[in-house]
Amino acid sequence: MNIKLIYGSDTNNTENFIDTYLLTMLEENGFNVGEPITANKVEKSVWEDNDKFILGIPTWYDGELQSDWENYFEEFKQIDFTNKTVAIFGLGDQLGYEEWFCDGIGILAEVVLENGGKLIGYTANDDSYDLDETPRSLVDDNTFYGLCIDDDNQDELTEDRAKLWVSQLVKEFNI
Repeated sequence: MNIKLIYGSDTNNTENFIDTYLLTMLEENGFNVGEPITANKVEKSVWEDNDKFILGIPTWYDGELQSDWENYFEEFKQIDFTNKTVAIFGLGDQLGYEEWFCDGIGILAEVVLENGGKLIGYTANDDSYDLDETPRSLVDDNTFYGLCIDDDNQDELTEDRAKLWVSQLVKEFNI
C-alpha cells in the first residue's frame, strides 16, 4: 500500500526515529512509503495524488510547531482532506515541557479533522507516560491523537511503542 510520509526535523531526532524504526517496520508490514518528504518541500500534488499519509512532527518549546511545519502551516491549513486517511506521530519531552508534550500532533490533527480527513493511529495515554497536565496532543485525558515518543526521557520505550503503533496502522489502513 502506498503511503506518503511527511515530516519535519530540525535536530534530526524525528528523522532518526523514521530511519531507525519507522521505515523498516512499515516496509516489513507491507507499506510502500518511498522516500519521506520534509514538510517544507512537499508540493501540492502530493496531497492531491495520494489518499493515505503518515505525518511526523516534533514539538518545540512551549507547544510550537517545528520550523518545517511552521513555514508550511498556512498552506497545510488549506488542504482538503476529504477521502484522505492520516496518522500522526510526534516527538516531545514530557518532563521538561509537560503541558505542551507532543502538541504538534494535536495542531496537525485539528487541521486534518476540520478539513474533512479521517484520522487514525490514536494511542492511549497510559501509565507509561507521566503527565499531570493536559497537552494539546490529547483528544481526551486517556487518548492521544497519534503516537507520542519521548526519546529524551523514555528512549527504552521507543521501539516497542513504534512496533505497537505500526501493528495498529496495519489494521486501520487495512493492509
